[in-house]
Amino acid sequence: MAFKAAVITFPGSNCDRDMAVAIEAVSGEPAIRVWHGDAQLPEGLDFIALPGGFSYGDYLRSGAMAAKSPILRAVVAAAERGVPVLGVCNGFQVLTESGLLPGALMRNAGQRFICRTVELEVANTTSLFTNGFESGQSLRIPVAHHDGNYFADDATLDALESEDRVAFRYVQNANGSRRNIAGVLSANGRVLGMMPHPERAIMPAAHASMGGADGRAIFQNVISGLVAAA
Repeated sequence: MAFKAAVITFPGSNCDRDMAVAIEAVSGEPAIRVWHGDAQLPEGLDFIALPGGFSYGDYLRSGAMAAKSPILRAVVAAAERGVPVLGVCNGFQVLTESGLLPGALMRNAGQRFICRTVELEVANTTSLFTNGFESGQSLRIPVAHHDGNYFADDATLDALESEDRVAFRYVQNANGSRRNIAGVLSANGRVLGMMPHPERAIMPAAHASMGGADGRAIFQNVISGLVAAA
């Protein structure tokens, strides 16, 4: 199976190349680069990635302008058809602003930008993104954000937990996210938003100083799951 993935680029994206490099490194297929002003996505996509950065300069709210861009209408339609979508950092913010995921990403507790490798705990092992993990497994993945404090009301949080839609939690919560949430899934498990950057952690163990390799498995899980379902 040839893996056909697209990476969306907005004005202000700064991790789109990293995401494209990661997808090609894991899948062996180059990612298609799609501009925010395009009205349509390439046909036959297996995967869509919304990268990190500061789309539209974080004007209004982080991700708010990007959620209204022409290409997001096509991304939402694709997600509703079941095409897997991964939003990382600013991409997570775009997913919440577009309504594909619940909640919001607020300013970090302490009002500080956080840039370091953090430890995550795997909370879901049944989605396309997480099916290769064990419950409670520890992952080390870098973060780099100022507005990564995940917020939702108690009813929404209770629903996320009861529906097994919390993908990852912070072992040590540095940004104030409610219930230590680092990543959440859509109701069908085909959309994942997460603040940590798996595309920065795809190197072999010998290159752990460059971010490690724990993020690689997220991409591998998607590819393996799609191949198994084909």
